[in-house]
This record gives sequence, structure tokens and C-alpha cells, in this order.
Amino acid sequence: MVFLTILIWVWADLALDDEQSFSGASITLGKSKSNLWVSFRSEPAVDINEIVLKGPVSKISEVKQIISNNPEKLKFNFDAEQHGFVSPGENELNVRDFLRESIWIRELGLMVESCEPEVVDVNVVELVQKELTVRCFDGDNNPRRPESIEPEKILMFVPRNWSGERLIALVNLTRGDIEKARSEVIEKTPYIVLATGQPPRRAERNVMIKMPPEGDLLQQYTIKNPKLGYCFSYNLQGKYKVELDNVNLNYVLDIPIRATPAAIQAYEENTQYHVILDIIDNDKFEEGAIRRIVRYNFPRDYVEKGDIFLDKAPVEAEFRLEQISSEGP
Repeated sequence: MVFLTILIWVWADLALDDEQSFSGASITLGKSKSNLWVSFRSEPAVDINEIVLKGPVSKISEVKQIISNNPEKLKFNFDAEQHGFVSPGENELNVRDFLRESIWIRELGLMVESCEPEVVDVNVVELVQKELTVRCFDGDNNPRRPESIEPEKILMFVPRNWSGERLIALVNLTRGDIEKARSEVIEKTPYIVLATGQPPRRAERNVMIKMPPEGDLLQQYTIKNPKLGYCFSYNLQGKYKVELDNVNLNYVLDIPIRATPAAIQAYEENTQYHVILDIIDNDKFEEGAIRRIVRYNFPRDYVEKGDIFLDKAPVEAEFRLEQISSEGP
């Protein structure tokens, strides 16, 4: 009789299905072949606004507890090659079918009733191997010229239309890296970024870097009351003026710099504007305050040699454009 009662309970649980909606899910791209760039319209991940799961009441309760304890369960990894997305071009991924293949959803005996969106675009671009020049940058994205780098050029897979100045492989050097590389050769892996927000793609080989000894050449300076200039696009010249929201100019005052004496002299005495704020065509359509990182107008020759760089993170200006009224005769 007890056995029969248990069977009735099990049957009742299986017969009584429940549905539960979950939000906060996403699909992230896994690693693809080195000669392919797979993305969700240039993005490395896509958000799934809603997933509706259906199954026995006990299983729905179990999955709610699982996701509550580990929200990462709603982060799904998409292997493009495994799903046959290897031919260049635009493809469509059926999200519900993809989610149904998830191991933990299947193991719980749940069904994916619906999801939003139901389909996402998967873009596959064929990459070609090209020779890239290796360039070093510090933590503030200032170029740093090494004493030696071996090799100076490496082969990497990049989009076919990359050419000229785009053919650069990046190496980021921390302050610790730079100090260490002054006394010994360090090993670093160059990388490229195919699009903003994309994870870096690293080279298959490392490079050996040696930095020049600093000695007393690089010193700390502070530029007081720097000169600020505006760089207007051709279409906006003479038609608009800039109204700074942070009118006290605190965002450009007291610029800390590390530089050689020659570099700081060139920057202070031979530069018309120390800091430049770029004004572009689309700014005229903005109704609220516009935020943009200011450009520090360091002498290019000294920048390329690593003889001058900003000793802090670049800052943003807040400004608005005001149309200049034209007076008639």
C-alpha cells in the first residue's frame, strides 16, 4: 500500500506541469578557429530577455533554487564550429533549439517553452594572415618605444580589409613590466582587438622586450593653467560655440606628466594648445551635456620615443553646443 501511494505521488507530480519565466540569461561566444571571427553582429555576447521553462512542479522548484544559488547557470556558451557555423556570412541561430541542448536543462527533464528573442544573427568573417608591427603601450594607453623587441613583426589572422596603420599588434606594459624590462628582457604576448567590446585575440607566439634605462631622464612635471583649444569639424566652424558645464576647467588644470626635459620644454613652449577638445558633427544634435575625453597634445616625436606621457588617466570634459545667431544687415 505504501509503495502504491508513492507511485501515485510520483505520477501526480509528473502529471502536474508548471512553467517558470527567467530573465538575465545570455549567450556568450566560445573560442573559434583562428581564421574565423564569429560574433553576434560584432558583439561577443547576446542577452536573452526571457526564458520560459516547463516541467514537473518538483523540477521547476529545483531549477529555481539552482539558479538562485548560481545565476551563472543562465550564461550559455555557444560553440560556433560545433553548431556548423563555419562558412563566412550572415547566419541565424534558433535560440530555443540551442537552449534545449543545454545539458543541465535536459538532465532536469525540462522543456524550453519559449524565449525572447527566438532568433539571433550570427556573423562569420573569414580572416587572413598578415604581417603586423608590434607596438608597446603603457597602462594609460601611451605608446612606449622599447630599446629592442624581438621579433618586431609577427603573423596574425586579421580581417582582409585591414591595411596600413591598422596592421598593428598591441602589447600592454604595466609599470612593473616597464621597470623590470629596464634591467632584463621580458616576454609578452601581442594581441589585436577586432571590434570595440570584443575580447582580445592573442598571437600564437610571444615577443621579447627590453626597455631603455630610465636613469634621470624621465622626470615628473605638472602643467599649471594649460591652454585649452577646440577642434571643430568643418561643418560646425563659425556656427556653434562651446559652453563648458565644468567652467572652472578643473578637468584640465594641473596636468601631471612624466617626460624628459627636452620633451616638457617642447610641450610647454612650442605647443599652441596643451589640451584639445574635439567637436564633431553629431554634437549639434545632442540636447543634454556631452561628455568626451580631452586630447593631450603632446609633441608626436617625443611621444613615439616614449619621452613624454600623461601620469594619470585621461579625463572627460562636459560641454554643450550653442548655436551662434547670425545678425542680418
